[in-house]
Amino acid sequence: MALKAKVLYDFHSENPGEISIAENEVVTLFSEEELEGWLEGENSRGEAGLFPASYVEIIRDHITSNNNGFSLTQTQVQTSYTSSQPHRGFGADSSSFHTSQGSDDDWDDEWDDSSPVANVPQGLSSSPPLHPVATSLPGRGSSQQQQAKSSATVGRNLNRFSTFVKSGGEAFLLGEASAFVRDGDRICVVMGKHGPEWQEDPYPFTCTIDDPTKQTKFKGMKSYMSYGLTPTHTNVQVNRRYKHFDWLYGRLVERFPVISVPHLPEKQATGRFEEDFLSKRRKGLIWWMNHMTSHPVLAHCDVFQHFLTCGADEKAWKQGKRKAERDELVGANFFLTISPPSVPLDLQEVESKIEGFKTFTKKMDENIIVVNTSINEFGRKQISGFKKEYQKVGQSFKLLAQAFELDQQVYSVGLNKAISYTGESYEAIGEYFADQPRQDLDLISDLLDIYKGHLANFPDIIHVQKGALTKVKDCPKKEGELHDRCNIISFATLAEIQHFHRTRVRDFRSQMQYHLRQQISFFQKITAKLEDALQRYDDDQ
Repeated sequence: MALKAKVLYDFHSENPGEISIAENEVVTLFSEEELEGWLEGENSRGEAGLFPASYVEIIRDHITSNNNGFSLTQTQVQTSYTSSQPHRGFGADSSSFHTSQGSDDDWDDEWDDSSPVANVPQGLSSSPPLHPVATSLPGRGSSQQQQAKSSATVGRNLNRFSTFVKSGGEAFLLGEASAFVRDGDRICVVMGKHGPEWQEDPYPFTCTIDDPTKQTKFKGMKSYMSYGLTPTHTNVQVNRRYKHFDWLYGRLVERFPVISVPHLPEKQATGRFEEDFLSKRRKGLIWWMNHMTSHPVLAHCDVFQHFLTCGADEKAWKQGKRKAERDELVGANFFLTISPPSVPLDLQEVESKIEGFKTFTKKMDENIIVVNTSINEFGRKQISGFKKEYQKVGQSFKLLAQAFELDQQVYSVGLNKAISYTGESYEAIGEYFADQPRQDLDLISDLLDIYKGHLANFPDIIHVQKGALTKVKDCPKKEGELHDRCNIISFATLAEIQHFHRTRVRDFRSQMQYHLRQQISFFQKITAKLEDALQRYDDDQ
């Protein structure tokens, strides 16, 4: 007999391989085996595909018997999947797998850029499905979770519903999150002048990152780069490798599903000790650190503080590492730590703000690409084209001066030297142009890189909140009990959006001011060089 299930909530398919199901509809299951929180079956319209396991209850005819083998009764037993949603990535259950468990031995690996991320179980059954389905489930990984595994820039998640599930947003909204929250773990959202925002950090600090130094171990057989970090609230330097940053990133992504954890600079398999690569990586890490220390929530979370303050004591470091990897306040339980304002939210107004921000991020993302392309092209012209043209003009002036030197008249000597110096000045100006992109354009490119990471994070963050709103709309009978939890998700999302805007205004204002000052200084240096050349002609009179 075919296995049936009753639909608890409406689900609208958004991707190939999914099917839509409606509340109270009875669907047929092809298998009781879950595929990372999804079931495979057929709806009442004859459409076959995947739908969320947490949205249905299995109905089966179950015959119990006594020890003598006689049938005692026949009852309808319903098994609900809403209380257990394995392989969401982030779940209410504290025993859910972590994206980057790692072992203590990972810290002794010789490969500087290898991630300490362990293989994550995918939850796919080894037995073949009973009905043909797509060979891979659509979009099961969020952009932040995927970078926790690779620390490389990754594409955006196409399966918006799956993001809602994997973030723990659904589990929290359904009341399945459960964990003990200490007072020190509570995160406050307050109503500011422009809407919800994270409570201001009462103890702000910054952290410097020194130039990396090459270290060796195993009697010089293995090499790695170490960065000296000095936070201002301790003024004690600690040394960290890139893979330590990578491990930290994985923990933060897991802990904070609706906070945009800045992306790390990308890895590189070859040329890891080359000067240009190390310089670019350090600049990226500086931007990353600036965004971490200026975030009211991220800056003071336990795992980040442990990363910044734990010195050379290996035992203490490993204890903090284990504690972070066993943290219960991840995914769905993160929302339990949010203390929202008592002011109620208008969900229609929230939805409008979220849509406006979605449009904003899309446009910003598009134009970041335009700006990056333009400044990179302009920089290449300065490094090669402009330098070459100025040097070409300078050499032509010097050749002219050499020709004039064939005239042995005393009164032409000064002119010849002045023209020759003009040629040298043009060659020097060519070098100025070649060096200038490092002083201004490259810094804008570094800024755009950190924001490309944030913009890649926000689609998933937005769809956690939109998933909550949709759930409230789709379940009018349970709107009361869902509304308060939806408010918490909305407050956290709006606070993160507010923080993003404030940080963006700060960063771009500061960087554009610096850029223009550098440009003014650059052209003043050129002007001074030309004025010096001009003076040579006056000296000849």
